[in-house]
Amino acid sequence: MSDQAPAAPLARVLAALGVRERDIASRATLTGGTYNTVTRVTLTDGRDWVVKTPPPHSAALRYERDLLVNEVAFYTAAARTGSPTIPRVVRGEPDPSSPTGAYLVMTARPGRPWHEVSTTEGRTGGGDEARLRRELGQLVGRLHTVAGPCGPGSGFGYPAEPFGPLAPTWRTAFTAMTEAVNADAETYRARLPYPVGHLRTVLAGAAHLLDEVARPALVHFDLWPGNLLVTGEPGARTIGGIIDGERMFWGDPVADFVSLALFGDIERDRDFLDGYAQSSGGEVEFTDSLRTRYALYRAYLCLIMLVETVPRGLDPEAADETRELVAPHLVEAIDAGRAVDASGAAGVSPRPGAWSGG
Repeated sequence: MSDQAPAAPLARVLAALGVRERDIASRATLTGGTYNTVTRVTLTDGRDWVVKTPPPHSAALRYERDLLVNEVAFYTAAARTGSPTIPRVVRGEPDPSSPTGAYLVMTARPGRPWHEVSTTEGRTGGGDEARLRRELGQLVGRLHTVAGPCGPGSGFGYPAEPFGPLAPTWRTAFTAMTEAVNADAETYRARLPYPVGHLRTVLAGAAHLLDEVARPALVHFDLWPGNLLVTGEPGARTIGGIIDGERMFWGDPVADFVSLALFGDIERDRDFLDGYAQSSGGEVEFTDSLRTRYALYRAYLCLIMLVETVPRGLDPEAADETRELVAPHLVEAIDAGRAVDASGAAGVSPRPGAWSGG
């Protein structure tokens, strides 16, 4: 991060909150994100805020409309777990046509991104990694106990409703989500390892398995190490913050396993799964059906990562590196989805008391 003078949008936001220049002890631009402008502002009275403002350009994926609405929904819902790792919303304005423009102000959380902190060794040679993975499992398990709102307007999907009102079923919601990114792929002529028509066919062939998900759970969907803050000294590190909830949706909690084991296999992460079982009320049973749903969500994230290289304007070298990294994982996920018998033969009943993600 680096100190710099506030941009005009930041100045307008702070003025709307009654913050004058003399009230600011420090400000720093936070890097690492790919969409919003993020600034940490510390006030002379000790308040410590993070301010987000969206980009002025309109070139984005369809699901990225009003992302700050999703983020406010995530922090508001996650606060119900009582976890101190969740930032608290100070104030938000979702309307980009307002005098301030759209913005979100939240409390800052301590720590640095997990991938920037060594957790494999402590002062005595003992690492923090296994313990942190168990702690993360407990935190995510508690997030997944939070269900979507009830009553009119409730359902599955993104709270910002980029594709219309929340859907009554998870199959309807996820179909709209994948169709949107496939349409983006066509609009931006993204380079993919399969034709979009093939992707649509495979996703539709496995969609019946999504009907197993009857409860819209709180899903962050971007829990890679960059959005997990770690604090404390070596040997006693802990998770200080879960941030950047703008990609959240109400859906299948299994979807969060994708970014939690980015390009890996969550089934091998016994420390995480043990912690998860402690707080979610049961062991995750990896049935064939659950694994196939997991593959669909992996495919969705890989599609997003490949397609967004075009509207983000990545230089050719960076775009090629992304394709080389992500495309094989999309192929693997699509092939797993294609193996499903359309009759529903992939479904295996979980053991009594086991959790199958529905």
